[in-house]
Formats: sequence, C-alpha cells, structure tokens
Amino acid sequence: MSLSVQNRAENVATFRFIQVFLLETVARWVPNTPELEVKVVFGRHIWDLAQQADALGKRCYELRAPLQSSLRPSESYMAFLEEFAKTSSTAEKLDNFYDIVLPSLAARYKSYVNRTDRLLDEPTVRVMERILEEFTRMQGECQQLRSELPQLRLAEQGRLTRLSQLEAAVADIVAERAVTAVA
Repeated sequence: MSLSVQNRAENVATFRFIQVFLLETVARWVPNTPELEVKVVFGRHIWDLAQQADALGKRCYELRAPLQSSLRPSESYMAFLEEFAKTSSTAEKLDNFYDIVLPSLAARYKSYVNRTDRLLDEPTVRVMERILEEFTRMQGECQQLRSELPQLRLAEQGRLTRLSQLEAAVADIVAERAVTAVA
C-alpha cells in the first residue's frame, strides 16, 4: 500500500520536529561540555542537523503542508527524546547521540524509504538518503574524536541500555492525527 500525500507530509514533518529537537538539545549541551574538541564537533553537527531540518521542512511544503512544518512525534517517542535530552556527562552525550539516537533514527528513515513509493516520493527519498550519508559521516567523526580522546568512552553502560530499550519499544513515531482533506 502506497503512502498518501498526507501520510508522507506527516512523516516528513515528524522527522523535521525530531531533527530540530536534536539540534536544540546538542546546542544546549555545548556550554556545559568542558572539552573543546567535543564542542567543535557538536558545532559542526548542529549545523548539519539544521540543514537536514531545513531540507525536510522544504519537502513538507512540496507535500502540501505548511513550509517548515513540524509535527510532534508520538508520546512514547517524545518520552524517549526527553530522556535522551537529560544526558549529562560528555561520554554519555557522545554515546547517547552517536550510538543510540543517530542509528535508531537512521533505521526509521530507512524504514520510511522502504515503505514509500520511490518514484512518486523520489524527492523525499533523496533528502533522506543524503541525511543518512551525513549521519554516517557524523558517527565517523565521533569515532575519530573518541580515538583521539579515549577518556570520552563511557565506562558504565546501564543508562545507554535503558535508553536503547526505550527507543526500541516505540513502534511508530508519527502521532495519530485526524484525517484532513489535502488539496
């Protein structure tokens, strides 16, 4: 079954909300992160997340939604994001963002690409494929940082496991919405 234009717009707007949430969270971390090298990487990745959110927001408009439309995700996914945002130590920030959030979000982008009609929704697929490439680069830059600063590796994995389980328990990130007519 092919996704309707409204379904596609809702998915893209939800992904945009998540991208904005992530960039705002990482931006809040910068002043409280003591390691200059981490601040620099975060700064580059905040810019990447902003560009990704912008591309998704423009795609929303092409899907007959308002320009830069954002839709809050399901309550269970929102609970995961809020728990993620509480991260405190630098090692936790790196592990949670680069080892949990980006890979799980990448899996959700891939799932969307596999569910949509690649011909009818080619612009969305192209935006998402570019974002996926950037996620891979961002994770590689984090690994490089960890190899240069081994003290940034997380010793205790308990919170990491709990956050992973919280994310994995979310079936669908798109909140149920009333069906509306799309022109």
